[in-house]
Amino acid sequence: MSDEKRTGLENITWLGYERKSGAPGIRNRILVIYTVKCSEFVARRIVERSGHTDVELIGFDGCTDNQYAVDLLISMIRHPNVGAVLAVGLGCEYIQPEWLSDIAKKEGKSAAWMFIQNEGGTRPAVEKGLSWVKETLETLKDTPRVIMGLKDLVIGAECGGSDYTSGLAGNVVVGRFYDKLVDLGGTAIFEEIVEAIGLDSLLIGRAASEQAAKELRYTYDKALDYCKSVRQYSVSPGNFAGGLSTIEEKSMGAVIKSGSRPIQGVTKVSVPPLRNGLWLLDSTPDPHWMQFGITNPNDNEGLMDLASCGAHIVFLVTGRGNVVGSAVAPCIKITGNHETYSRMAEDMDLTPAPFCAES
Repeated sequence: MSDEKRTGLENITWLGYERKSGAPGIRNRILVIYTVKCSEFVARRIVERSGHTDVELIGFDGCTDNQYAVDLLISMIRHPNVGAVLAVGLGCEYIQPEWLSDIAKKEGKSAAWMFIQNEGGTRPAVEKGLSWVKETLETLKDTPRVIMGLKDLVIGAECGGSDYTSGLAGNVVVGRFYDKLVDLGGTAIFEEIVEAIGLDSLLIGRAASEQAAKELRYTYDKALDYCKSVRQYSVSPGNFAGGLSTIEEKSMGAVIKSGSRPIQGVTKVSVPPLRNGLWLLDSTPDPHWMQFGITNPNDNEGLMDLASCGAHIVFLVTGRGNVVGSAVAPCIKITGNHETYSRMAEDMDLTPAPFCAES
């Protein structure tokens, strides 16, 4: 790194949590997983009664085979920010809690599982789960620590509830931070390929290799075909109310959050990037289409997709404001709209607009 690019960020370090996989975490959370909608209430009560911010809930509502959901759950279990897993099931579902517990144990993490029926029903299951969580919270205090720096971080970014300030301020600041992160050896992931319509030449021109160019070409074309098949692009009435006019205008603002560094390639949901650098996350259905009429279902899914790729932290740029959070990976909400920040100060974390003039 040249002296001109040195900012002091390379000297920032902190203590992370050591993992068997070799990828350290910045949190040490217990994940309580419900494996079917019928077991959600018990799992949720365990989390709520623990009263601890490091105990989080995720799950899958369905009873049937769904490889996409299985992959997401496994990726969350393997996430470096997770230190322990409790899987709660009812018994009839396809995704069995014992499978998930075994995966966590192979990752070197504390794990347990239960069938609610076998515990005697709702109240006994909640009490048993709560007891395990409390004991495990104490055990996790002894997790070995390891020194981390920005080079060890994986950070994901998306934008939601965009307005005219998103592309002029919020996404711009994320892009500049991404450049610094990549220069320091860290990993940056951006998504929303359906919000890159019209910018294929710009993206492919930044490919770090011929293989990356092929991946970007395929991913862009697939996203465009998908948008055409559902007859909708990723632009909404809320975007228009916020001052955007076309998908092309929104695309320019959305892609700028990737910064300016070469794109190493394309990764998939639940698949960590192969190496450090800047990566595009492809979340467009492949090879089948989800024919429900929208191209990017919601911001919660996008944040989960980024976390499933190993993102320690996720950025959500939102001009009009957003209240969603993220399990496992802390969500930092950024707005370039001062009115939004003032109105929703408890939900927003950062308003970068005053700094956008800096080079």
